[in-house]
Amino acid sequence: MSVSISPPQADPVVVRAGTTGAEAIAEAGLPVHGPKAIVVVRDPEGRLRDLDWSPAVDTAVEPVSIDSKDGLDVLRHSTAHVLAQAVQDIFPEAKLGIGPPIDNGFYYDFSVPKPFHPDDLDKIEKRMQEIVKSGQRFQRRRFETLDEAKAELKDEPFKLELVDIKGDAGDDVMEVGGGELTIYDNLDAKTGERCWGDLCRGPHLPSTRLIGAFKLMRSAAAYWRGSEKNPQLQRVYGTAWPTRDQLKDYLKLLEEAARRDHRKLGSDLDLFSFPDEIGSGLAVFHPKGGVIKREMEDYVRARHIEEGFQYVGTPHITKEGLFHTSGHLPYYKDTMFPPMDMEGSDYYLKAMNCPMHNLIYKARGRSYRELPIRLFEFGSVYRFEKSGVIHGLTRVRGFTQDDSHSYVTKEQAASEIKHLLDFVLGLLSDFGITDFYLELSTRDDSKPEKFVGSEQDWVTATAVLEQCALETGLTLVPDPGGAAFYGPKISVQAKDAIGRTWQMSTIQYDFNQPKGFELEYQAADGTRQQPVMIHCAKFGSIERFIGVLTEHYAGAFPAWLAPIQVVGIPIRSDDEAGHTAYLYDFVAKLRKAGIRAEVDSSDERMQKKIRTAQQQKIPFMAIVGDQDLADGTVSFRYRDGSQRNGVSLDEAVAHVTEIVRSRVNTGPSAAEAA
Repeated sequence: MSVSISPPQADPVVVRAGTTGAEAIAEAGLPVHGPKAIVVVRDPEGRLRDLDWSPAVDTAVEPVSIDSKDGLDVLRHSTAHVLAQAVQDIFPEAKLGIGPPIDNGFYYDFSVPKPFHPDDLDKIEKRMQEIVKSGQRFQRRRFETLDEAKAELKDEPFKLELVDIKGDAGDDVMEVGGGELTIYDNLDAKTGERCWGDLCRGPHLPSTRLIGAFKLMRSAAAYWRGSEKNPQLQRVYGTAWPTRDQLKDYLKLLEEAARRDHRKLGSDLDLFSFPDEIGSGLAVFHPKGGVIKREMEDYVRARHIEEGFQYVGTPHITKEGLFHTSGHLPYYKDTMFPPMDMEGSDYYLKAMNCPMHNLIYKARGRSYRELPIRLFEFGSVYRFEKSGVIHGLTRVRGFTQDDSHSYVTKEQAASEIKHLLDFVLGLLSDFGITDFYLELSTRDDSKPEKFVGSEQDWVTATAVLEQCALETGLTLVPDPGGAAFYGPKISVQAKDAIGRTWQMSTIQYDFNQPKGFELEYQAADGTRQQPVMIHCAKFGSIERFIGVLTEHYAGAFPAWLAPIQVVGIPIRSDDEAGHTAYLYDFVAKLRKAGIRAEVDSSDERMQKKIRTAQQQKIPFMAIVGDQDLADGTVSFRYRDGSQRNGVSLDEAVAHVTEIVRSRVNTGPSAAEAA
């Protein structure tokens, strides 16, 4: 889940040699205070620089405002430093881990003798407020040698470790990088004396006064650098925003998100669970959740067939060599389950479907006349996600991908990508997800060891994806370095009912696996040519999409997806009234029409049955009393509380059937039926 604010940036300004970014911003008349303050600048190489940065030659830079994505990251990382300073002020024995910005907030890891208590967070937050109000200045200082850095950080064991591995630290490690070691000092606004400092590559806000509003959210245990082999630290999470109003809006969003939490709704609505006996990150679907999963899969399978895909099936395990051929094992081994030794060979649980689809393609000779060949399956895959990132259905260890692979000529690649984009956007819309933008993930040229293939292959593939994405008319956002090792990708980012962004479909251009598997087709001139492979997952995984849909609809699924579509509620349940028997006959008619219906024949009072049906978010309540019995009718009560009385049985069946078969993604109501 993420919420972002990304207004357009200001026009470039020139920082003259020997002057600072702050001076250039002031001369340009750009804001340096308030909710749109310029907090850093971006140099011609794309690197963010502090406002006190001074270039050796005149340099055109891009001002970055605090309410942009990069500006928010700087704000939140600076707030993480304030958090760390406050913790060490109150708990001098605390040792520092790392403190990066994350979606909508930040965290910082600490080694402390005992876990933080909620009362501790209150004290820390109060101290942070004092630091913010004091207006301390962030100032960058460069270490000249490793020995100098180690001498200053001798009491911070985790920082010393980062100093030693500075060239290999991940992108989330803000402390080191960029080929040098720097520290950021917090200076007293009046005296200029150093109050505190932290190993960091930056950049930071000019002053703590630009931290408009923040709040500490919670603390949790976390392993150092995400490995269970390392010491366990205490992680404190927080959020920070340019203004108090934005913080209030975000906290309201969190309240609504908690109400929609699919884990709670999954339990309340009896959809799915995560039994400890099975293992972390492994879900089981209960009968009601199974209905949603089946309906989704049936619809998606039918839509794939309509779009020219051929349904295939592949096993859950494979010999190790297959993942060497595909190239996955060196890159994905850490996120795959350990191998099983059987009959002298190592077998792996399948972590992706594409290698097996390649073998289906390779099973016989192929002609250009057959292309594009489109293979599709609901493939169960298993990935050993770290325990700290597992989250309900949206981050699991076992899941089912709605996975397809298109094998095309190079000339067909663009048209196939357009076809897939149209398909996935239409498919998401069919499920009520309609607000999209696209993200283009490309290779990080500074880390060529993480990618395979020639530079020209990457340029060609990226250009094709970019052009296809632009032709949709949707906003296209760059994601430098986010590509898979074998090729660039487009991902569909979709907003849900409360404005949160979720990554959905992905489309990847792969020129490497066909080469590794020696895939060929006979061209028109009789030569053997290598196809291009286009990967496409429509929802990412069925499990994840069900989790997203549960939150999007707050559990109130549209009638066509609802586990129970109609519940019959008798006004009186006693046998003499005949209301219950009458409803069973009505439900039998609905079931014959393919509607999922049942009768609540419990001993509860009618109003209690209605409340139960509302809590279960059932679209139609069919209520029967003496007058309905006499007239041969039922009365509908809808999920929104509206009612429609005296509907003949045939008309009632037709009404429910029409709403369900129309696949509308809003709840039925008396207004719609009128």
